[in-house]
Amino acid sequence: MSMITASLWVPRGAAAENPTKYHVDEKELARISNLAKLQLEDAKDELREAQNGQPERGEGRSSSGEEEEEEEEDVKMTVANGDADDDLKEYDLDTYDDQTPQEDPLTAMFGSLAYYQSNADDPNLTSKGHEEDDEEREDLQVLATDNMVVAAKVEEEVALLEIYVYEDEADNLYVHHDYPLPAIPLCVEWLDLPVGEALPTGKGTTTTSPSGNYVAVGTMDPDIELWDLDTTGSMYPTAILGQGSLEENASKVDPDTEQKKKKKKRKNSKKVNDNYHVDAVLSLAANRLDRKMLASASADRTIKLWNLTTQQCVKSFSYHTDKVCSIAWHSEEAPVLLSGSYDRTVVVADVRLLEPVMGRWGVESDVETVAWDPHDANYFYVTTENGMIHYHDRRTAPSSPEKTKPVWTLQAHNSSVSSFDINPQIPGFLVTGSTDKEVKLWNVQPSGPSMVVSRNLGVGKVFTTKFAPDREVTFRLAVAGSKGAMQIWDTSTNPAVRNAFAGRAGPMVPADEGKERVVGVDEDSSDDEDEGGAEPGGEIGPVDDGWESMDEA
Repeated sequence: MSMITASLWVPRGAAAENPTKYHVDEKELARISNLAKLQLEDAKDELREAQNGQPERGEGRSSSGEEEEEEEEDVKMTVANGDADDDLKEYDLDTYDDQTPQEDPLTAMFGSLAYYQSNADDPNLTSKGHEEDDEEREDLQVLATDNMVVAAKVEEEVALLEIYVYEDEADNLYVHHDYPLPAIPLCVEWLDLPVGEALPTGKGTTTTSPSGNYVAVGTMDPDIELWDLDTTGSMYPTAILGQGSLEENASKVDPDTEQKKKKKKRKNSKKVNDNYHVDAVLSLAANRLDRKMLASASADRTIKLWNLTTQQCVKSFSYHTDKVCSIAWHSEEAPVLLSGSYDRTVVVADVRLLEPVMGRWGVESDVETVAWDPHDANYFYVTTENGMIHYHDRRTAPSSPEKTKPVWTLQAHNSSVSSFDINPQIPGFLVTGSTDKEVKLWNVQPSGPSMVVSRNLGVGKVFTTKFAPDREVTFRLAVAGSKGAMQIWDTSTNPAVRNAFAGRAGPMVPADEGKERVVGVDEDSSDDEDEGGAEPGGEIGPVDDGWESMDEA
């Protein structure tokens, strides 16, 4: 089994040009020991139990028999050692260090040979080492024109975070490095500040330095892991948000007390509380206006707000009655949060208020994703398990979910809309992905939405579709799914897309090259299933080009 469950783009220039290698010093060793404290203790306890349950060595034999065998072994060793001493006498090893060195026959024949006590002193080896370091540094280099793409992946039974580098001009996508994860990943979110560092106070806190390049990962485990994307080779996250973080801090303060409370905490760990999640983390949202704030949604039916500076939960909300699967911060109002749930409602909330719910909308089935319209902050989108897209005006909240009246609805797919995104640069340019294996591009106009083109990109069931954030590559679309392959589709190479958005994109649309460009990682596919889609780095298979429309629902 191989699949990619979530992905994101890192803006150009955000990644360090030369990533640092992960180095374990005493401080780092102490940190990761605290992060893994409970796991280590569990392993030790299991080992002790296993050892205590095994019979002692030689159990069932008489003590006299054991002593006899040990005496026989001692005699054998003594004899063997005596024989060895006799063999070595002729070499006079006792006075070996005092002997005058004799000229080596090879030296007499070939002259003096240069010898260096350390390889570092040998100019040939040292030069070679520098060359290898330079080559490795060049391989890891991330240019200002490159984009990082982060993929949450499961490969067989291994969960990991794969970091790709996308070189647009070279049509190249490759795996740069990866990180191990403790469980199946479900969501990822990019963070643009150093985790654990305090931001300057005052009016300019939202946009001023320091900056960072981190990713938050939600998995089937209740803890949220934060990874530094500019460090390669890391085996442990930079920080953890959740129960693991609380126990780490408590053990630093009073390790004895923490050890006594460990079993009690484990028994209560599944009880919903205001400090950490107790079930899978389904969605994450970084607040771009208040950079230290991260929101998380969980299968435990709660939404939690985290301070990335203190790495602590500062608020917890329980205004949904089922799993909360998707959240999104408003682009202009920092405290306004949009959330969708399996309770078939969508909520707009002001997290500053004691009664935060400002409006509640209903939908026909379980919510899949929610998203604010980045081009008109009064509107938001909702996708559902039944393949529908709903478009709502936040200013017309219904008196009850049953009385919800959307601006428009669209039957986008016949099965679940498992992925959804809005182009950040081009108004009205939407993408949907579904478990029906189709990726569809949409054009939203005042008259309503219409489908531009539909494609099967050969990724299996589509779990993630993300537009690139930078204007230079705004038509690039990252697509992945149940086959575990990442594809970058340059949608501007599709004639129907160019026709639909030329007036809004202008010079960003390239000339017709006669083919559609799809870039993937160059590797052999292990899946023999014929999807009729695109091969990595090739052209999209035969599907009708041109304009396809769908009526407003």
